[in-house]
Amino acid sequence: MRVTTIDIPGVLVIEPKVFRDRRGFFVETYHVQRYEDAGITERFVQDNYSRSVRSTLRGLHFQEPRAQGKLVMAVEGTVYDVVVDVRKGSPSFGKWYGAELSAENLWQIYVPPGCAHGFCVISETAAFMYKCTDYYSPEDERGVLWNDPALGIAWPVSQPILSAKDQAYPILAQMEAELPLYRMIRT
Repeated sequence: MRVTTIDIPGVLVIEPKVFRDRRGFFVETYHVQRYEDAGITERFVQDNYSRSVRSTLRGLHFQEPRAQGKLVMAVEGTVYDVVVDVRKGSPSFGKWYGAELSAENLWQIYVPPGCAHGFCVISETAAFMYKCTDYYSPEDERGVLWNDPALGIAWPVSQPILSAKDQAYPILAQMEAELPLYRMIRT
């Protein structure tokens, strides 16, 4: 597997080894020792699966104080996946990273606790899986408005299908009291 760091501390792009032949393919989507060696040492406690139609945008979500790290991947179709650093005091606060995740490339992104996450479906449908380092906690659920102009995320749609909750989230500048603190990433 190939692991790439980006300019947001703790965010990793993982390209697993995919073994393809005339029957199809095989990929190992998680192996605790290999992922620990890559720097993902948190214990995963919950797996989630969603399926969405084209132009659905889910996000930008995070939990505070019960922050979740997430290991995300598309298992059907293609999504544009986005991570935003919302950790107060982080050297990359307010920066975002986006990448196409698909059933073809089988890439994964590790979203560290304290970062907001979202994705937009750019194929007819997409199935999305993610492992979480803490349980879903409705009272700790937070979000940043998907099209916050200060973030300037280059989403591939201008009129996404959104939940009422995702439409109502505030912009990042209005969230000072709800944001997590940055904690140095161990390497």
